[in-house]
Amino acid sequence: MRRAIEVVPRGSTPEAAAGASVTLAYDDRHRRRIRLTTDEGWEFLLDLAEATVLGDGDGLRLEDGAWIAVRAADEDLVAVTCREAADLARVAWHIGNRHIPAAIDGGRILIRHDHVIVDMVRGLGAEATPLRAPFTPERGAYDRQSAHGRGHSHDHEHGHSHSHDHGHSHDHGHSHDHGHSHDHGHSHDHGHSNDHGHSRGHG
Repeated sequence: MRRAIEVVPRGSTPEAAAGASVTLAYDDRHRRRIRLTTDEGWEFLLDLAEATVLGDGDGLRLEDGAWIAVRAADEDLVAVTCREAADLARVAWHIGNRHIPAAIDGGRILIRHDHVIVDMVRGLGAEATPLRAPFTPERGAYDRQSAHGRGHSHDHEHGHSHSHDHGHSHDHGHSHDHGHSHDHGHSHDHGHSNDHGHSRGHG
C-alpha cells in the first residue's frame, strides 16, 4: 500500500502537482497513522511521524514522490452574526471560553452545530444561521509555527487552558500574607494566633 509520509502546508505545493485528493471532515483531519481512501477510489496509508492537523488545501507527499491534496468536507455548521462588531466580539469571547473550534469568516463566526452553543449565542443577542460548508477553524497561536506545534493542538487544547485558568494556588497563597506572628511578634499580646489558627496548625 502506498504511504503518505509528509504534510506540506497549503500554497507550498502547486495545485497541479496533486494527482489525487482526499476529502475529510474536521474530526478526521487530525491524524498520525490511518488508512484512507482518495476521492478517486484508491487506498493509501497516512503514516506521519506525529499527529498533525490537516488543513484544507494542504498536500500529502507520498514516499514515491506523488502528491495528494487535502479537501475539507462539507459539515453541519452555524454562522454566528451580530449587528454590531462589539457585540460579535463579546459573543466570540463566550464561544472561546467554551473551548470549541471556531472559524472567523469575515463578519461572522462559524462553529459546528451544537444546540447548547446555539442557544447560548442566541441568548447573547446573536443570530445563528445553519448552513452546510467546509469547516477550517482557527489554529491556536502555538500551532502556527511548525508541524510539531500543529500536531499537539488537538491533544492538549483542554489541558493547557485549564492549567492556566485554574492554577489558583499561586494567586491565593494566604499563608504568606497573614503570618503576623513572625513579622510583628504580636501573637502573645493580641491573640492573633487564635484568630488565624496558626499556633495549633504548627504545633
